Amino acid sequence: MVLNRNPEDYFAEVEQASFEPANLVPGIGPSPDKMLLGRLFSYPDTHRYRIGPNYLQLPINRPKAPVNSYNKDGAMRYEPSRDPVYAPNSYGGPRADTARYGEDAVWTADGDFVRAAYTLRRDDDDFGQAGTLYRDVLSDTDREHLVSNIVGHASQDVAADVQRRVVEYWRQVDPDLGARVAKGLGVG
Repeated sequence: MVLNRNPEDYFAEVEQASFEPANLVPGIGPSPDKMLLGRLFSYPDTHRYRIGPNYLQLPINRPKAPVNSYNKDGAMRYEPSRDPVYAPNSYGGPRADTARYGEDAVWTADGDFVRAAYTLRRDDDDFGQAGTLYRDVLSDTDREHLVSNIVGHASQDVAADVQRRVVEYWRQVDPDLGARVAKGLGVG
């Protein structure tokens, strides 16, 4: 996706856009994050309700590869369909690509699916990735811009106790970042 222009038709290019974390490149699977696993199901389901069952046919959502689904008629039908929508059929309709995906192409997971509290893993924290971004990815100029943005927003009609919480939050991302925000806000 390249963001190199503003939409020409807001409705067609923004209101009808559908983004799904379930659209994964073959060979890449989802992480065990429970929120992500729920969104893999709920996003396409929401798009079918919000935009219509044929939302993947709309130009803004159309993938580069052809869309083959059993959805026919209904809202947002963009291209006419004369194919039967059942399989197997005698008229050249959709059929499974067993040579590519095997006879039983299904998603599998090891272990039991249970309703339980999430078990934290070593890298499951709210600040590790943000700290790595700050320390290892951002340039000195980017870090300065980040600090000035945080200080600028946290200093506009923000109570002192909230500013102290802001500083503590950013200290957890990176001690240097927290110290620079504290200095900018004048919070000890």
